[in-house]
Amino acid sequence: MSLQNLVGVSLETITPSRQTARRLLAGAARHIADAKVKSISAETRFSSAYTAIRMLADLGLHAHGYRTMTSKPGHHQTAIQSLPSTLGVERAVVVRLDALRKQRNLTEYSADTIPDATVAQSVAQADALHVIAYDWLNSNRPDLV
Repeated sequence: MSLQNLVGVSLETITPSRQTARRLLAGAARHIADAKVKSISAETRFSSAYTAIRMLADLGLHAHGYRTMTSKPGHHQTAIQSLPSTLGVERAVVVRLDALRKQRNLTEYSADTIPDATVAQSVAQADALHVIAYDWLNSNRPDLV
């Protein structure tokens, strides 16, 4: 997928800023920490981990000069599916992250419960993506860190 081909459809161009990149990275770290708090519900922990994943996907787009058009449906899907192009994430990982996105939709819109195993998977995926994003930024866009 070419990101440029999505401009006007699901992406818009922006000027990357160090301040925004740092906020997204720090916000993701906070959400990951929240997701690890065992005294809160599985659904809230899952939601926090998923939010971290989405923020890191947004960070990848931001680093390349894009952001999703949040007024259009599917902006979470676009951000996650752009990860191979933005942060070099393997397709197999994107498939797992997209499954978490679908689980998030079920939880948000039909109040499905979240099994502990799914929470653990979402936290592990968020942790791993955080490392990938930070390493990618340091190697490719140190001006944003």
